[in-house]
Amino acid sequence: MFLSTSRIVLAISLATSIFAAPFGSTSQGQSSSSSGAAYFITNDPSGNQIVSMNIAANGKLSSVNAISAGGRGVHGLSTTIGPDPLFSQGSIKVNAVAKMLVTINSGSNTLSMFAINPSNPSKLTMVGTPVSSEGEFPMSVAINSKATMVCVLNGGAVNGVNCYTPDSKLGLIAKPNTLRSLGLNQTTPATGPPGTASHIIFSEDGSKVIASVKGVPPTPGFLAAWDIASDGSLSAEPVKSTPASGGLLPFSMTLIPGTNAILATDPGVGFDIFNFGGSGNGNDKNSGLSATSSVVPIAGQSATCWSSFSSKSGNFYLIDIGTSTITEVNVSKNLTGSIVKTIMTQQYPQAPGSATIDNDVATIGTNNFLYVLAANATTVNVLSVNTPGKATTVQNFNFASAAKAAGIKLDKNNLQGMTTFIRD
Repeated sequence: MFLSTSRIVLAISLATSIFAAPFGSTSQGQSSSSSGAAYFITNDPSGNQIVSMNIAANGKLSSVNAISAGGRGVHGLSTTIGPDPLFSQGSIKVNAVAKMLVTINSGSNTLSMFAINPSNPSKLTMVGTPVSSEGEFPMSVAINSKATMVCVLNGGAVNGVNCYTPDSKLGLIAKPNTLRSLGLNQTTPATGPPGTASHIIFSEDGSKVIASVKGVPPTPGFLAAWDIASDGSLSAEPVKSTPASGGLLPFSMTLIPGTNAILATDPGVGFDIFNFGGSGNGNDKNSGLSATSSVVPIAGQSATCWSSFSSKSGNFYLIDIGTSTITEVNVSKNLTGSIVKTIMTQQYPQAPGSATIDNDVATIGTNNFLYVLAANATTVNVLSVNTPGKATTVQNFNFASAAKAAGIKLDKNNLQGMTTFIRD
């Protein structure tokens, strides 16, 4: 059964009301023996910083470093101030091929590019200087697979997308004819979570840039897809796709590999599957057409907002901030979504009230690890996600204690994002 309008608003409001010192900087000198690093942002109004943690070969995290992101953070406007300040996924992203990291500065309306030291992935060096997002309240960023294009999603009063060409020496260079509006009636900072933009990604074949927008119940949200021309410009208007009946609040988007389809979390019900047609490998015959969609409820869910895919298990992992639960989902070849297993509507329960939000899956050797930022608990939960239906906890890394030891202060209500880099 789908939730009533009042319950939907209450459920998604949990993303900011479950549970709140600016960051200092610390040395980035760490052992080169790490396999990679995990990163999130402080999103602090007095100075946004990137926090990095070493990843060992067994997937476990250690140490905490921080470096200025080159701007300020800001918390979105909500009934109660709490975790998930940007109402988004993907506020910080990595492209491993280019050894590049890009993050937003939501309070400065800018984004910044960094080079990752492959022998010491916790060490970041800013490339160029922060650039304007050409909008207000930037909340999510995407890098295409070839690392030739970066796009940002603005969610404030001036909302929409804008794109850049990354340069290894100059940083981000604004790409002509890519500034596009979503036309949302919003504020700066954005007021939400309902009615806010959420996430930006590239399609699997790189032919589209797609943004998700939550609805204001009972009006459903939508995905907005712009075609990318050969010169990198975007189509003048997006094609908008709304979820099927029962879908309301498209939040995170995760590509369904080998298809031209997307799994979108939906805290109003569970998740939606959008099928754009074609094969997802450059043979899209439905350019300019809206996607078809289906809706899959998750029984007992409260605010399922974030998602990742494990190539090892072949399944998706959906994060619910309201119940602090990770739900494992399978999508069949015919794009039918299902819950992998159900135990009292719980999948992989995390610490109650820990505010599980953004996440990423990293491949280390033959193993896949899921990294989940649990903002209220100031931890990153690490799970092995190699086998379908058998995700296991590897570590709950309390970064607050490590940050305190390094003289770093944290505000759990401002923390956002999660991305990883793994060395070749």
